[in-house]
Parts: sequence; C-alpha cells; structure tokens
Amino acid sequence: MFHITKKESIDLIISFLVISLGFSILYSNRNPGTLIFILPMIMIGVGLGFILHELAHKYAALHYGYWAEFKLWIPGLVFSLITSFFGFIFAAPGAVYIYGDYMSNKENGIISIVGPLTNIILALIFLGILLNAGAIFGPYTVGTSIIQSISFLGFSTNSFLALFNLIPISMLDGRKVFNWNPLVWLIITAFAGILVYYTYNGGLLNLLM
Repeated sequence: MFHITKKESIDLIISFLVISLGFSILYSNRNPGTLIFILPMIMIGVGLGFILHELAHKYAALHYGYWAEFKLWIPGLVFSLITSFFGFIFAAPGAVYIYGDYMSNKENGIISIVGPLTNIILALIFLGILLNAGAIFGPYTVGTSIIQSISFLGFSTNSFLALFNLIPISMLDGRKVFNWNPLVWLIITAFAGILVYYTYNGGLLNLLM
C-alpha cells in the first residue's frame, strides 16, 4: 500500500525547498534580485523532478514488497547550498531508505533507475513545451515568455538531476544500476548526458533572449 508518513512529507518539503533554493542560487549567479524572480519558476521544475524522483523509488520498492521511506540528510542539504555558490550543485538532500529481506541486484537496479528515468521523462515534457510554447500561446506574449522560462528551467534541472544521480558512486542511483546492468546504465547515462549538453549547447537559451 502506497502511504506517505507525516515525517516523510515534512522531510520531502524541507528537501524540496532547500534544493529549489540551491538551484536558484546557481542559476541566478548569486544575484539576489534574479534569485527572487526565478525561485518560483525553479520550484516548479525542481519540485516535480525531486519529489516524483523519490516517490518513483518508493513506489518501485513497494512493488517488490519492501517498506520504503524518504529521509532527509542534513549534511547533504547543507552541502547542496554550499556548492551552489561555486557554480555547481551537489544535490543530495536525502534518499529513500528501503527495508526488507535480501534484495537482488536486479531489484535494486530497477528500483534505482526509475528515479533518473522519471527526471528524463519530465525533462522531455518540459522540452516539448519549451519548443512549442510560441506556436501554442503566441510568440510575443508575456505569458509565453514565462512559460518558456519555466520550461527551460524545468528541462535543465531535470536533465541535471538525471545525469547527477546516475554517477556510479555508492550514495547515488548510478552505482546500483551499474551493478545490475552496465549496458542499461551506459545507455541511460549517455542519453541524460545528451540532454544536459543540449541544455547549454543546443541553442535553447536563444529562445529566452
């Protein structure tokens, strides 16, 4: 049964707020005025990306019969904020802790990969909205400009979250996916890398100029 505890909800909200602030500091280049302006837009993309990423882990774990609960990691929250001032962000605010009997590498890999896949799906949805906003809402309206900004930030943050979480180190999803199936890890990581590359080198920023 899918159930979110009160403590889990609080941990998710705190982590979501801190990660949103971290990405806002990063994308605003530490400019307070820009930070305040983009924070609500960042919260949409990061909120969907972070919360759905963690809930995807939880749902997959419950599907296999394990108990799963998200718990924040205070050192990770602090480190996320600190790194955002230096031109990058180490987004590790917490994790879904899974409890149960012996878990196979396959189960662990599938439970782990659904998080980054969720971010990739969201990134593609935001990209589709971004590329078609002008045709749908009109190319020269204020509303279209805001939608494009939200979509670009949603695309870029979710692309980053997917690639970051696929780094094959012990605390991240990538290590578990790699241990289960290196080929699957390579394909998904390469695709996430292309999305991140496209964020900064695909001319998307020109749509916002």
